[in-house]
Order: sequence, then C-alpha cells, then structure tokens
Amino acid sequence: MPRLYRRPRGGWRPSTRLSILFAVVLVGIALLVQHFVPPLTGAVRVADGDSLEVAGERVRLGGIDAPELHQSCGPAGKGWACGEKAKAALVALVRDADIRCRPVDEDRYARAVSVCEVDGQDIAARLVEQGWAVATGLSYRREQSAARTAGRGIWSGPFDLPADWRAAHPRPPS
Repeated sequence: MPRLYRRPRGGWRPSTRLSILFAVVLVGIALLVQHFVPPLTGAVRVADGDSLEVAGERVRLGGIDAPELHQSCGPAGKGWACGEKAKAALVALVRDADIRCRPVDEDRYARAVSVCEVDGQDIAARLVEQGWAVATGLSYRREQSAARTAGRGIWSGPFDLPADWRAAHPRPPS
C-alpha cells in the first residue's frame, strides 16, 4: 500500500517536532481535566427537550437538538405541540432516577454541554431513539435512522429541524 505522506528527507524540522509535542501535551491535559471534572448529580428540573438543570447547574444535552418548547410539527393547520412532547419525553426519562452528567463543553448561553446518563443509559441516545430529538453529530446517527424508519416522535410527519425553526423564530433581544 502506498504511503499517503512521506517524512521529509533529513527528518522532521525542529518547529514541526515542537508543534507535534505541543499538540500531544494539549490532548493529554484535556483528557486529564475531563477525567477529573466531577459529574453533575442531584435534583433535576427539565427546561425543554434537550435542556435541564441539575443541582442548580444549567445543562444542555450534547450531540442532539430537540424541538423548541413552542415549536409545532405536522402539516400546516394540523400541527401538534412537538416541543411540549419532547419536553415530556425528557421529563419521563429523568423522573425518579439518578442522573449523572459529565460536562464536555459550554455553549453560548453558559450551559454545560454534557453527556448525561440515567440508570446507566445515555439520555440523548434515548431521546433520539424515541424520535424526540435529532442528532447533530455522528454520535446518534444509528438511533436517528431507526426512529426515522419507524416514524417515531417528530418523524411521524413533516417538521422543521429545530435549528431551522429557531432561525425563523428568533428570540427577542434580552
């Protein structure tokens, strides 16, 4: 098999070696910080289909996007409150359960973008699998495909992607 990249004759330049070393150190630090950041646990309050509050900390489920709270789905004139249904699905998943959220980032609203589990199961994966959220990355594509094929949740009829709905219904300036 041919090589896609060949090392330059004479070896790597010192600046290239330093860049590689710097990148490795940064990745190592990021992994250590992620490993030692304590998970969020405690009382839960659901805000909408992909946002909640855990022990007073605002959390956004990473890798998914659920319909907005006031969003309707379905054909024009026959819409149904899919945003409310998405919130109800999240409420049902976290009700009377021990939740653990591992922050991985922070969004522009200062929420901890997190991977959250309830009883050892990924909450975002469950919401996508049930058809109450869409995958925004590669993580939940299998669950989304299954929900779409089965016509579960928002996949039961026409709907606007949550990002498109937000663009058409911007928040008033605060």
